[in-house]
Formats: sequence, C-alpha cells, structure tokens
Amino acid sequence: MNTLRRWVLLLIVVEAIVLTAAVTGGVIGLTQLGEARLRVVDQVDPQLIEQRELETSLLDQETGLHGFLLTGRVDFLTPYQEGRAQQEQSVADMRQFGAVEGTPAGNDLAAVLTRTAEWQATAERMVGAPTDQTLVETGKRQFDAVRAALDTQRANLTAEREANRETLQRAAILLTVVVIVIVALLLILFVLLVLGFHRRVVRPVFSLASEIQAATDDISRAIPPGDGPQELKDLAKDVEALRKRLVAETEELQRSNSDLEQFAYVASHDLQEPLRKVISFCQLLQRRYQGRLDERGEQYIAFAVDGSRRMQVLINDLLAFSRVGRGTGEFADVDMDEVVRTAIGNLEQTNVDTAVAELPTVRGEQSLLTTMMQNLIGNAIKFRGDDPPRIEIEAERTGSEWTFSVSDNGIGIDAEYADRIFVIFQRLHPRAAYPGTGIGLAMARKIVEYHGGRIWLDTAVPNGRTTFRFTLPVGEKKP
Repeated sequence: MNTLRRWVLLLIVVEAIVLTAAVTGGVIGLTQLGEARLRVVDQVDPQLIEQRELETSLLDQETGLHGFLLTGRVDFLTPYQEGRAQQEQSVADMRQFGAVEGTPAGNDLAAVLTRTAEWQATAERMVGAPTDQTLVETGKRQFDAVRAALDTQRANLTAEREANRETLQRAAILLTVVVIVIVALLLILFVLLVLGFHRRVVRPVFSLASEIQAATDDISRAIPPGDGPQELKDLAKDVEALRKRLVAETEELQRSNSDLEQFAYVASHDLQEPLRKVISFCQLLQRRYQGRLDERGEQYIAFAVDGSRRMQVLINDLLAFSRVGRGTGEFADVDMDEVVRTAIGNLEQTNVDTAVAELPTVRGEQSLLTTMMQNLIGNAIKFRGDDPPRIEIEAERTGSEWTFSVSDNGIGIDAEYADRIFVIFQRLHPRAAYPGTGIGLAMARKIVEYHGGRIWLDTAVPNGRTTFRFTLPVGEKKP
C-alpha cells in the first residue's frame, strides 16, 4: 500500500470513529428527547387537564349537596348528579392517558377515588337525613380529605411535568452539543484533508495538467512520467497511452473522412446518374406504351417511376445530411428574421398564417440555418389539422444563447415520441398519409448541434399544439 492510500485510509478511519461517536450521542439525545416529549405532551399535560376537570366535578358535587342541605330542594342536587357523571368521564380519560394501576399517577388517582367514595357514601346518607348534624360534620371531614388527596395528586403531576421538561431541555442541549461537535470535527477533518491533498495531490495534479494542456496544443508532444503518488504516475502513463491511441484514431478518422467524402461523391454522381436514366426510361416506357398495356402493366410502370423518384429524393436528402458541418462556410452574424423570410419563401405556401416575433442575430451559417427553419416550418405545414395552419415563431434570450420556439396548431405529437422523431428515417405515420423521407427533423437537429445548440420537443405545451424549441449562440446586435 502506498503513502497516499494509507493516508486517506487513516483519515477515513478517524472520521468514521469520530462520526460514530457523535452519531451515537445524537441517537441517545434524540431518544431521550422523544421519550421526554412523549411523556410531557401525550401523558402528563393531558393528565393535569383531566385532574382539573376531576377536581371541578367534585367541587360541583359538594356545592350541589351543600345547597340541598341548606334549602331542602331536590333540584339543588342537579350539580351533584352532573358532577358524578363528569367525574366518571375524567377518571376514564386519566386512565387512558397513563394513570393506571401500579404507576405513581395511578396510585394518586386511586387515593382520590377512595376518599371520594367514602365522602359520596356519607353524602347519600345525608340526602336521606339532611338534618343529621353528625353526618354533616363527617361529610365535611371526608371532603377535606378529598381536597388533600386532590392537592397531592396535582402537586405530584406538576412535579412530574417539571422533571420531564428538565429532561427535555437536557436532551435538547445534548443534541445541540452533538451538532456543534460534529460540525467542529468535520471542519477540522476538512482542513486537514485540504492541506494534505494540496501537498500530496493538488500540486502534482496541476503539474500533470500543465503537461496534458501542452499535449493538447501539440498532440505529438509526449507526456512525461507523473510526479507525486503512484496513482498520479499511473494516471500519467494512462494519459500518454490515451494520447497515442488518440493519435492513431485521428489518423484513422482522417482516412474515414476521406472515404466518406468519396462516398458523397459516389452518391451525388455515380448513383444519381444511373438513377436518372432509370427514371427517364421508365417515363419513356410510360409515354410510349400508354394505352397499349393492360391496367396491371401500366400500374407496374407507374410504381417504377414513383419509386425511382422517391429514391432520388432520398439520395439528395442523405447527401445534404452528410454534408452538414463538412463545408467550408464560416460562422458569421445571421439575421434570423431574414432566415425565416427566406425559408417561408422557399416553401411557396400562400395559405399559411404565420406570426413571427422580432428575431435576433445569431452566430452561424445562414444557408444551414435556413434549411433548418425550412424543415421545421415545412413540418408544421405538412402535419396540419382541420383548421388552416398557423405557425408562431418567437425567441427569448437566456444567458449567452437564444431560445427559439416554433409552434403550430397541427395534429400534435405524443410525448412518448419526443426522442424518436429526431432519429433519421423514423416516421410516425404511413408514407401514403404524409409523404417525406423522415430526414427533416434529424437534419434540423444535426444543424442545431453543429452550431453548438440543442433542439427538443416541448411536451408541456397544452391543447395538442406542437412546439419545437432550439438554442443558438448570441450574435452581434442588429444596427
């Protein structure tokens, strides 16, 4: 194991130990925080609320009984009866919130209920003998015992709430400390990592990058063995091997381009010339023997003429597609308003409603950009709907490039075909329904990418409209 790997491994181990300890402390703090919060919010606070309700219900009972004893009127016992109903509800709620048998809260509740039961038994007897002073004195002493039990219960619940709040506060402080420790340790480890990597990695990397940059300017220049850790030395060897491979592939690419140029020549001359002869002779046969052949024979000749013409169009489109980016034209400032006007004029369509916003100047080849716009506009005209075609062209600047949009009210394109439509020869409709070679959008994408831009189908446009968007680099402002 070399020095760099050992050093990195040591940093990882130390960081893992520190983070494990910090995370453990954090988990403990979170657990305590959660338990204390659960105890305060879900148990103690609800119990205190119900304890007050219980105390109120008992006071209502005592008040109702006292009124009955003073007046002898039975209707004064209504608060007593309602208080007993509220008492049962409060006791049930307190048990639901944790005041069950065996817990401190449950024991306090049991003490209150025991004193309450003794007083209520005496109260029932006082209702039957309201003038018995002995029973009245006994009831008073028993209700004082109930008050004392309620005071004890309330004091214990309040003390438990304060204790749990202190636990909650301690857990929050622990979490804060853990977070501070984690941040501090991470900062220290980060500083150590930066300093170490700068000395052992960054400086050797910059040295190697300088050599690679020099080789980029002059690919024939060899890259010397790297300095620093073994990984960088291996990297220098790999880059040198890559440079040699790139030199070899460049030479192969030059040979391939030469073959491609030869193919373009063959496609434009050697293939088209025989095809023109085939078309000419098929047309001669069609004219010479028109009316002398049966219906099937004339149909065969018509098929031959049509197929030959479509083959000629396909060869011309392929030739134009292969020539994108291989010409001698230089980039210049191109007025996109003029490009759109030329494209629309080339299409010779008079029944199309076009709404063209003021378009900017971009950098590119005007002939290629005209072809691209002509393909997009022609595509919108071809795939029209029942309504007369309407095409909208706009542009919006985004940083160092312009984003153009070409929208139409045609038949639309499903989002699932957003990528497929830009592949050469891919068609979504039968040739009989919509003629063409399936190269138009592929040509548009190749032209846009040649200019350093992007083109895509905007699938977020509603109402079935078709909107293509593409980007081009910003040119000089119009005078």
